Amino acid sequence: MSNGTHAAPSVKNKVINPNKTLNMKTALCAVLILLFQNMADAQTNQRFLYKTGVVDSIYSETLKEYRQIYIQLPESYNPANGQKYPTAYILDGETLLPTASIVQGFYSGGFFPEMILIGISNRKHRTRDLIPSKINTKYGMPFNEENGQAAKFFTFLKEELIPYVESKYRVTNYRTLIGHSYGGLFAIYTLINHPQLFANYLAIDPSLDWDNQKLLKQAGTVLAKGDFKGKSLYMSLNGQLDMQNSHVTLENVMQDTTYFTLFARSNISFANLVKKNQECGLTFRWEFFPDDLHGTIALPSIRSGLISLFKWFQMEKTDRFNSPDTPKEELYRIIKYRANKLSSHFGYKVPPYPEDLINMMGYMSLNMGQPEKAKMFFAFGIEYYPEKPNVYDSMADYYIAQKDTINALKFVKKAFELSGRDYYKKRMEKFDTKNE
Repeated sequence: MSNGTHAAPSVKNKVINPNKTLNMKTALCAVLILLFQNMADAQTNQRFLYKTGVVDSIYSETLKEYRQIYIQLPESYNPANGQKYPTAYILDGETLLPTASIVQGFYSGGFFPEMILIGISNRKHRTRDLIPSKINTKYGMPFNEENGQAAKFFTFLKEELIPYVESKYRVTNYRTLIGHSYGGLFAIYTLINHPQLFANYLAIDPSLDWDNQKLLKQAGTVLAKGDFKGKSLYMSLNGQLDMQNSHVTLENVMQDTTYFTLFARSNISFANLVKKNQECGLTFRWEFFPDDLHGTIALPSIRSGLISLFKWFQMEKTDRFNSPDTPKEELYRIIKYRANKLSSHFGYKVPPYPEDLINMMGYMSLNMGQPEKAKMFFAFGIEYYPEKPNVYDSMADYYIAQKDTINALKFVKKAFELSGRDYYKKRMEKFDTKNE
């Protein structure tokens, strides 16, 4: 089976009796499940931060403790230039923030927007904060870790952390939530119970088997009646469907009734619920990684998940810009379409392309002897980046190419007014000399 997107099997899940007594062999295997899960969770919480992100902290009145966070700013971030950025809040930030940062470094701009990444520490009280319902036993054995206070942790996010980030950094209200394992469970809990806080939810191998599939059962009711228009969910499943039996595959796992496939079956059942309730409006993609384990799936999921969640962000019809024969009117329509599309998704006005790309297309048109196209691109630069002096200076170059020094001087003056730079002042003096 290739590593890629698969439709989750639609075989009806058999009912599991939660009161069934485990025999000795089953109890031993349950111990192995807990051991592997705890090893993966320990791995998540014991790695170093690989020098990614600025360490910060915030005191939470809700949690009655300090919570460490890690802030990774985009390379282009400059608090002085007024540009604001979407945000991604990343649970288990100690481990997952470096991964998200690397993915952003390779893919942002073309595949998804530059974002401010906020890694949230879940090193302590992980089960307390990320688990939505309280249990005392797990797989027939006592479970003594503090758990079931996700509602409090959500309050911390909504009322304390997000306002703190928004007061300190130049961010928009377009947010993405990323979580793995228990963090993935928390992401889906938030989507089901508080969908408006985030636009996107990336749930990596979520522990939907928790508490006899309690959240899964709630989701069935909510998805049938709720309105999730404008919200997106990406969810992944690792390839180890049964720790006991390597012959269990994606095609037959739903026919199994043991505890050892409950994790996978819960994940697939949720995917089937979403597909059954498409009228709820949730944009959804489910992906199976047959070559990954619970502890390794975060890396490919963050890459694939962010690309999927922002599929609409990717540039369209780039070939038309590369062809000098494309009419100016067609390019105009493509640019306006993209600007409207981005604004519709983000909920606020967004430039369709980076300033330097618009500028470059203008100069390329000038060099190809297409001055009217160049003027159009430079005009778009002024429209979408009105506070940037360089866009006015570029328009001045257009007028210089047309031997119109009077209008060229007007645009250089505007660039100087915005920046006060000596470079523009000297250009103005040259134009004044020519116009005498």
